[in-house]
Amino acid sequence: MKFGCQSEVGKIQRILLKHPRDAFVMQENIEAQWKRLNYSGCPDYSKAQKEYENFVELLKKEVSEIHYLPKSDKTGLDSIYLHDPVLVTKKGAILCNMGKEERQGEPSAAGEFLSELGIPILGAITGQRRLEGGDVVWLDERTLAVGQGYRTNVQGIHRLRALTRELLDEFVVVPLPHWHGPGKVLHLMSLISPVDYNLAVVYSRLMPVPFRDWLISRGMRLLEVPDSEFATMGCNVLAVAPRRCIMLSGNPLTKRMLEDDGVEVREYQGEEISRKGAGGATCLTRPLLRVE
Repeated sequence: MKFGCQSEVGKIQRILLKHPRDAFVMQENIEAQWKRLNYSGCPDYSKAQKEYENFVELLKKEVSEIHYLPKSDKTGLDSIYLHDPVLVTKKGAILCNMGKEERQGEPSAAGEFLSELGIPILGAITGQRRLEGGDVVWLDERTLAVGQGYRTNVQGIHRLRALTRELLDEFVVVPLPHWHGPGKVLHLMSLISPVDYNLAVVYSRLMPVPFRDWLISRGMRLLEVPDSEFATMGCNVLAVAPRRCIMLSGNPLTKRMLEDDGVEVREYQGEEISRKGAGGATCLTRPLLRVE
């Protein structure tokens, strides 16, 4: 197989990224967009590139094949967060339909490049349907959880269910809280990051009780991110393989908790590429192929 990613923890063999030089383009472009996109501060273009290169070096220790999505007139700064506009199943890619209006051009731009890589398009979320990849979590190859909130609506979820019907045994819809409202991003993956088949980092204070109970009933052990590290994306952890992960620096309690449980943790500095745009290690990547 050259593609297929129905897992959050299988070893990544092939991955798609978008470098800041192709997402941010130049400092003037950043300054024209960052306030409208609701960033917490204006990213520095030069520092962002250095941070990103260090992040890529961590990935290269684990991932054998890295592809870069090219610059596109259809997209803006947020296109660096490549996890959101597309999903990759064993039958092909699903193009999402972004809940954030400024990101509407990202799925088609990603789809065009995936076709060049030989990855077929299984289908697309279109019209009034909305779906973002950050709301989609694979609990195992045949079990999918989808967050319903401000970025993903019920119509988008129904379309995803139809597209994946033959691939799944269980499809779970998770209602998300209002939190800070529609202007702030809160995905299901803001609340849970699997790091092994039976282990996940979670922020239970915002997690619906039925979903949390369901995870536990499946044998999932939950590592609780402290309140002090939720805003700094302590819950946004990218598993590159079972019990091997990359996370944003500045979350020492979560890092220690993972290491105490035998998880190998690598950190990256991400003030410009992660904190200001509220997108952690998982958000920066779209794995194309994971193997169990």
